[in-house]
Amino acid sequence: MGITTVRAVNRLTTRWVRQAVTGEEGTVLTAAGIWPLLAFLADGAGGPARTELAETLGIPAESATAAARELLGGLAGVRGLRAATGLWTHADLPLHEAWRSGLPDGARSTLTGDEDTDRAALDAWTADRTGGLIGRLPALLEEETPLLLASALALRLKWAEPFRELPCRHARGPWQGRMLRGLYRTASTPDLVRVTAGGTTDTVTTLEVAGADEVDVHLVLGEPHTAPGDVLAAGLASVTGAAASVGAGSLTEERPGPGLTVHTVDAYGPEPVLHIAAVAFTVRAEHDLLQRARLFGLEAASDEERGHFPGISPEPSAVRSARQCAVAAFTATGFEAAAVTAVAARRGGGPPPRPTCRARRAEVSFDRPFGFLAVHRTSGLVLAAGWVSDPDPLPVPAHRSSGGVTSRPWSARR
Repeated sequence: MGITTVRAVNRLTTRWVRQAVTGEEGTVLTAAGIWPLLAFLADGAGGPARTELAETLGIPAESATAAARELLGGLAGVRGLRAATGLWTHADLPLHEAWRSGLPDGARSTLTGDEDTDRAALDAWTADRTGGLIGRLPALLEEETPLLLASALALRLKWAEPFRELPCRHARGPWQGRMLRGLYRTASTPDLVRVTAGGTTDTVTTLEVAGADEVDVHLVLGEPHTAPGDVLAAGLASVTGAAASVGAGSLTEERPGPGLTVHTVDAYGPEPVLHIAAVAFTVRAEHDLLQRARLFGLEAASDEERGHFPGISPEPSAVRSARQCAVAAFTATGFEAAAVTAVAARRGGGPPPRPTCRARRAEVSFDRPFGFLAVHRTSGLVLAAGWVSDPDPLPVPAHRSSGGVTSRPWSARR
């Protein structure tokens, strides 16, 4: 994946999270799923629609198809990630060969015009391409839908080092009193946690949770008063290297960062230690992209009074619907995420030993709403971004009382 394309996709992710992530509820989105579709549309667009799409993509429209193919080829090579593109058209819809040949091989299928038959085929494609994480293509199917363009991304990864799951009940904050699936881990590398070097209003703490293959997930915690979209945007800049950050091993003990404490304590060895406390979560979201048509360069293209894609077909068409359905789950052993995006066109043990020295200890706790970013380690491409407002509850049988870790899990476990 070229750096120009990666940066363009990440810029779209940044703009999207600033607008869409409000914190009112959990969400997940992936610009890497919509960007190639916008690129294919830009290549076949004309007039104002072509201009708007090129501005959104951040590259010239004439190079958009090549960039989309490069991106999709790069995604296909990422271990643990499946990427697919699909094009469905009515059998009688003529397509310009120059545009059609730019799509991935085997992408084109036929719409029969029978809604039940077509819906079953689209949903089967979705379930297959996402490994069952998403079972329905978020497409508006109508008799006047001659063309449908879709993408599917599905990511499954295992942690390089799993967490230990324990019941957790927070003593304060928005999740106070709830029994949650707490995730805990100790690491010998404090710099897995980093704090942005900005001012107090936009400071965020990021935790890198390494995947066993090529993708890592970064948890992002901001100050309580900072807008969630700004927290995620600052986290994205930090984890991709666009903004400076400082590792926990180099931070002072006074106010090191949101959710983070740093101390020098009695210890059994001089090695630094990082204690991590997080929560399991599952988030789902469906986005109507036309509600933010300007963001995605679809404002002109969705005007049904005229056609906008002369490079796709001689028959005039406009964007009728554009939606994305996404899901993400973070557990003790790994992370799963999937997104399907569709754009439809319409015609017209014993006593411990005594401490022997002093050592550095950092503790990071994600005990209130936070963001997350799934990032391809080599390229820096953000594959998914989201916000956690409602973590996974701990299933507790009615006949059993539930103990659990309360407030400060590390002191309770020592």
